[in-house]
Amino acid sequence: MRKLIPLALTATVVAVLPSAPASATGVMKCNAGPQSGWQTQDVLKAKLIKEGWTVRKSKVDGGCYEVYGTTPEGDRVEAYFHPVTLEKLYVARRGQVLFRKPGY
Repeated sequence: MRKLIPLALTATVVAVLPSAPASATGVMKCNAGPQSGWQTQDVLKAKLIKEGWTVRKSKVDGGCYEVYGTTPEGDRVEAYFHPVTLEKLYVARRGQVLFRKPGY
């Protein structure tokens, strides 16, 4: 009986996990219009490198560009940028918000 309870709990958890949505994290949402009007991630990366950032990874999340990297101050962060203007919208380090543009 003791072996059946953990097995039943595991089966329940496994059955629930696939139904979780695989979508944006919800930290930021950008209403940036169609992607044909966006600047490229390479342009954003070049801009950030010029400003002293190190970019490890970038992707689209919530209609924004999400960047994992290091700021010029040396903070390892997750940051969001508007894909049309490349404006910085949000920067966080380990759950601590370092910057959030008003209105976002």
